[in-house]
Amino acid sequence: MRAPTAARPADAEQTGRRVEEVLDRLAASGDPAAAEAAEELVRSLMDFYGSGLARILHLLTAAPGDPLAGLLGDELVASLLVLHDLHPEDRDTRITRALDSVREHALTVVDFDEESGALTLRAREAGGCGCGSGAGALEAAQAALACFAPEVRAVDVQSAPAGPTLLQIGTAPTGAR
Repeated sequence: MRAPTAARPADAEQTGRRVEEVLDRLAASGDPAAAEAAEELVRSLMDFYGSGLARILHLLTAAPGDPLAGLLGDELVASLLVLHDLHPEDRDTRITRALDSVREHALTVVDFDEESGALTLRAREAGGCGCGSGAGALEAAQAALACFAPEVRAVDVQSAPAGPTLLQIGTAPTGAR
């Protein structure tokens, strides 16, 4: 991962001209579907980056203290930083941050295979009742990891080891004494 330094500055006017040239070439290619798809792609990317920049400005002006902490904790901003290899935290720290954002599922890292991008997690028992974290753990982990650690391409959640079964004790029916 690159150190978070200033990236090669892009010239906005030159970049705008280049995008227009590419869109014009696609329009002239005789394939209107390709030209429409390219324009939609540009609009989608502009919306994504615009939302990210708006969020950065909001976080910088609204949060007291360390503005970097607020930026790194925001899913949209973190995903933009990771996308451009500018996120200052290493992979393991970002995985931990992602799992902390879904802490209600009580997940711990078992293993990460760098070659395949597979992350193995274990769902800890919740509340001592033996009921585990529930079915939403995998979906919540995948969504958070997509923002904070996109190098994780597969997630496997193992069940927590079986604990003691909770014994339900009720009152005796009336007249059974």
